[in-house]
Amino acid sequence: MLHFVLTTGKCNLRCNYCGGSFPEHAVPFEITYDLAQLERFIEADPAPIVAFYGGEPLLNPKAIARIMDTVKAKFVIQTNGTLVEGLSPEHWRRMDAVLMSIDGTEKTTDAYRGNGIYRRVMKSARALREWGFNGDLIARMAVSERTDIYGDVMHLIGLGMFDHVHWQLDVGWSDAWIDFDGWVEASYKPGIRRLVARFRKGLADGSVLGMVPILGILKRLREGGSSPPCGSGTESFAIMPDGVIRACPISYDAEWAVAGNIKQSTLATLPRKGILGECLECSHLRGCGGRCLYMNRERFWGEEGFRKICALTKYTIDEVSTLIEAVDEAKRGKLVDIELLDYPPFNNSTEIVP
Repeated sequence: MLHFVLTTGKCNLRCNYCGGSFPEHAVPFEITYDLAQLERFIEADPAPIVAFYGGEPLLNPKAIARIMDTVKAKFVIQTNGTLVEGLSPEHWRRMDAVLMSIDGTEKTTDAYRGNGIYRRVMKSARALREWGFNGDLIARMAVSERTDIYGDVMHLIGLGMFDHVHWQLDVGWSDAWIDFDGWVEASYKPGIRRLVARFRKGLADGSVLGMVPILGILKRLREGGSSPPCGSGTESFAIMPDGVIRACPISYDAEWAVAGNIKQSTLATLPRKGILGECLECSHLRGCGGRCLYMNRERFWGEEGFRKICALTKYTIDEVSTLIEAVDEAKRGKLVDIELLDYPPFNNSTEIVP
């Protein structure tokens, strides 16, 4: 199981699409339960994955270090990449995956996250490599109207610093869009087509480009997978700083998402909270998995907005599905390392479907 451990609800940045910290009354800025309770809870899992999350999890590096020193698990962190010095190089070397927030080029990243953030993140990424981190370094993009999806993704891949690039659309709750429909048709869809074509060319040239949505959707189309793809509410739960266990880390204020409490609950007693409604009957369910549990349940953009995002998801899956023959041909011809196509190798907290 994937255990999101929120070390704090506080963040040191105020990015355009999230606004910074969670409300402190809902997601405390300090862990208020006994970490020994968390350790007992995780140790009952035969194959635990611990993903440190926030806010900005590195605002509480002592909790991260203690958990890593006490619990046997795969370790993942989602960080904005500005406070990496707070955790020792030895702990960084023990991470299995690091998701570092960076949104593409310097211009795109700084427009969303603040002046100078791109350079700070790149400095941090270089530091992790210099300290001996050999795990999966993932550039985690948030995508909104300023994004040129092809240009920003290919910029990050071209840096040679990140093993993989994942992007997530800022849709379903954001009210910052000026012309979502126009951006989708003029920018995003053409960009997705170009990324798929670039991935296909890479296969022919003997390389597997680390585009997480393409790799993850291909794997789902081939093998199936959890619903939603991140496993929220079924194979993944979030442990909030006050010990409340929720179906996913962003569902901090939703009553339906409450699954228990670290002080009383066990893995066996956690109720499963899956995708509902029309998604279960959809012909794209295998590739999509319902996309996002929170959006499936909340629908802040209403039914029309939900359908728009659904249509865009189907478009993306259909484009990625055109790669199946090229992948099979690359495998038959032994053109690429087949293991690189098996992504993600475990639930590393990438949501897969943008």
